[in-house]
Amino acid sequence: MGGASSRRKGHNFERELTNILKARFPQLDIKRGLGQTRVGSECADVEMPDFWIEAKRGKRTNIKAAMRQAIDDSSSSGKAPVAVCRDDGNIQPTVTMLLIDFMKLLEDHFDAEIYRRLEGHPRPSNDDDSGLQPPY
Repeated sequence: MGGASSRRKGHNFERELTNILKARFPQLDIKRGLGQTRVGSECADVEMPDFWIEAKRGKRTNIKAAMRQAIDDSSSSGKAPVAVCRDDGNIQPTVTMLLIDFMKLLEDHFDAEIYRRLEGHPRPSNDDDSGLQPPY
C-alpha cells in the first residue's frame, strides 16, 4: 500500500476510534488530533482528558514502536501514553499502556466500586459496549 493510502487508512482508524470513544463517553471532550504533522509530535492522534492516544492501523502494526512514540510524544503533556493498534483483518484493536498507568486505572476502578457498594448503588451496566465484543 502506498504512502497516501496508508495515511488515509490511519486517518480513518483515528476517526473510527474517536467515534467509538465518544459514543461510550459522551460527557468527555474527545476529538481527533488534527494538529499533527508527519512528525506527529504536536498532539495525540485522539485527544481526550488524561490519556495520550496513539492510533496505529496496518498490515502488521508494531505495538512496541507505537507505544514508544506515545511515551515520547506525551512526555511533556502529563497524560498517560496509550497505543491503540489494529492489524488489517482484525476487528478488535488492542490497547497497550505502561503498567504504572494500568495500576492507576485499577485503583480508580476499584476505589469507585467500593464507594458504590458502601453507598448501596448497584454496579453500572455494561450494556452499551459501542459494538465492541471480546474475541473469546
